[in-house]
Amino acid sequence: MPRQNRVTPFGEIVAIPQRGMFTGNRGIIHDPATRTLLRRRWTSKAWLVCSCDYKGVRREVMAGRSWTELFFLDEAVALAAGHRPCFRCRREAAKAFRAAWAAATGRAEPSAAAIDRVLHHERMDHGRKPVHPIPGPLREVPDGAVIAVSGSAYTVAGGRAWRWTAHGYERPQEIRQADGLLTPPSTFMALRAGYRPVLHPTLDTSRPDPRHHERPV
Repeated sequence: MPRQNRVTPFGEIVAIPQRGMFTGNRGIIHDPATRTLLRRRWTSKAWLVCSCDYKGVRREVMAGRSWTELFFLDEAVALAAGHRPCFRCRREAAKAFRAAWAAATGRAEPSAAAIDRVLHHERMDHGRKPVHPIPGPLREVPDGAVIAVSGSAYTVAGGRAWRWTAHGYERPQEIRQADGLLTPPSTFMALRAGYRPVLHPTLDTSRPDPRHHERPV
């Protein structure tokens, strides 16, 4: 029985048999005695995307009180949920993310705490995850951004849209309209400014889908 520690693009923490490329945390949100989640879904504004392999450290999942291990299918999902790269175990990615953030805003590179404050405002609206307007046409949505369509989440990669499911990504589909953006606006702008998240290998962007010669997304 899988533990309730997989994060969806909507920011929900669910129990599904899905292996993730990344781990991360939102502070301590579990009971180590039962290895189950508490009612709170975060205790810190620093929502991190961490490496599953760091200096050979092995952790027993949800067994301690240092932080609650969460898992993401890929970095696009983690970013959509409102997380950002960790400056400790993914330092180069975190520096690239911060540089892209600064390039998008035209300001000096912010501190990690400043990024967390902005993201927390964008990822939560009265305790719920908002769906943001997409700034511009769908065809200009950058790789790694996640959009919402009729209650489902789609990761954009290689000009195509791939539906996230509990079992992984489905084949790309043609999307002509979307409800909005799941990726927080500031993260979206960082993607536009050049940050390249690590995407799941099933998102094969090298081969066009033969069913469609032209795809809006």
